[in-house]
Amino acid sequence: MASMTIRNIDDQLKTRLRMRAASHGRSMEDEARDILRAALSTERPSARNIAAMIRARLSQTGGVTLDLPRREPMREPVDLGE
Repeated sequence: MASMTIRNIDDQLKTRLRMRAASHGRSMEDEARDILRAALSTERPSARNIAAMIRARLSQTGGVTLDLPRREPMREPVDLGE
């Protein structure tokens, strides 16, 4: 099995981990392992489509209908005079 060292942990966070571990009757190391296992055991989210995410978010508000102007034909390119 692999091992890992975590540096620069906030004192309050370490205290909370110690208290949580004590309440579960185990070491801080066991508690940290359990927290990581629980956090990473959920199914990995599939690739996200940003357009679909925006559409889903806006659909909750009822959406928006925009009146789009008609497209005009493309203009002729500018003659820079050779």
